[in-house]
Amino acid sequence: MLDWGSLQQEYDKLIEQLANPSLNQNERIELQKKSSQYGQLLEFHNEISSLEKEIVEQTKEADAEEGELKELYLEEIQTNKKQLKELQKQLDDLLYPADERNQRSVYLEIRSGAGGQEAALFAADLFKMYSNYATSKNWSVSIVELNETDIGGYSKIIAHIKGKNVFKHLKFESGVHRVQRVPKTETQGRVHTSTVTVAVLPEVEDVEIDIQPKDLRIDVYRASGAGGQHVNTTDSAVRITHIPTGTVVTCQDERSQIKNKAKAMKVLKARIYEAERERKEAEMSEKRKKQVGGGDRSEKIRTYNYPQNRITDHRVGVTLKKLDIVMQGYLDDLLDPLMEWELTERRKQGSLFEQDA
Repeated sequence: MLDWGSLQQEYDKLIEQLANPSLNQNERIELQKKSSQYGQLLEFHNEISSLEKEIVEQTKEADAEEGELKELYLEEIQTNKKQLKELQKQLDDLLYPADERNQRSVYLEIRSGAGGQEAALFAADLFKMYSNYATSKNWSVSIVELNETDIGGYSKIIAHIKGKNVFKHLKFESGVHRVQRVPKTETQGRVHTSTVTVAVLPEVEDVEIDIQPKDLRIDVYRASGAGGQHVNTTDSAVRITHIPTGTVVTCQDERSQIKNKAKAMKVLKARIYEAERERKEAEMSEKRKKQVGGGDRSEKIRTYNYPQNRITDHRVGVTLKKLDIVMQGYLDDLLDPLMEWELTERRKQGSLFEQDA
C-alpha cells in the first residue's frame, strides 16, 4: 500500500531540487514530470480524505436529526459518496496506469455470423444499441461501410465513433455476441440462435504505422445500395488492398472519391496496426487471449436471450433481466463490471509510484 506520508516527503524534495538553478534541461524536465505526477496523486488523495471526513460528519448529523433535515443530510451523503467513487477511479487510473489507447476514437466493425438473415437483423440491432450509447456519451457516429440486406439487416457495417475515451468503454465489445429469439422470418414461433461478430479497433495516429504506396492497390467503382440501387452515379466508391497482408477495405459512404479514400486509409491503418499488436501479444503470452477485451473473435462473450428478457456477459458472470433496456443503449451496468475487472488486473501488477516512493 502506498505510504502517503513518504510520498509527500518525496514531493517536497522534488520541489526543492527544482529550485536549483544549476540543473540542466534534461534533469529539469525529468524532475518536473515526476513532481507533476506526485502532485496529482497527492491532490486526489487530499480531496478523497477531505470528502471521507465530510461524509463521516454528515452521517453523525443525520443520525441526530429527524424529518426533512435528516433527509437533506442523507441526500448530501449520497451525492458525496458518488463524488468519492469518481475521485477514487481517477486516482486508480494514476496509480495503476490504464491502456494508453483508452482515450482514442474507434472503428466499430459488426458482421453477421451464423444465422443468415436473422444474424444480419441482430447486427442492425446491435449497431442501433451502440449508436444510442454513443449519443448518451456525446460521441459522434459516422458510417464508413455498410452492406445491407433486403429486409433491413446488416451483413457488415463499419462505423467511426469519435469522442473522448471511446476505446476505454467499447473495447470490451470485441468478440462473438449470441442472440436467442424468434426471428421475424420464423412462422412456427421457434427460438433460433444466431451470432454476430464485433471488433473494436482504436484509431491509429499516422506516425504509428507507415504504409508504403507501392504496397497498395486502389480500385474505384460505382457505389450501390441494397438491392443494387445506385447511391450515386459516379465512380466514388474506393477499395484499397494492402498487398503484403491481403487486407481489404472499402468505403462508399461519401460522394467524394477523395473523402472515401481518406476514410478507407484510416480503417486500413487501424486494422493492420491492431493485427500486428495482437500478433505480438500472442507471442508474449497465450494467457492474454483469455483476458477481457482481448478481442478474441472466436470466443462467445455475451448472450442476448429475448424470450426471458435476459442478457449475460460470460466473462464476468453478470446477468441482467432488462435486455429491452440494454438494447436501447443503456450499457453502463454491463460495462462497469468489466472496467472494474480490468482495474483489478492492473492492481495485481502493482503501482509504479509505490516502487518509486
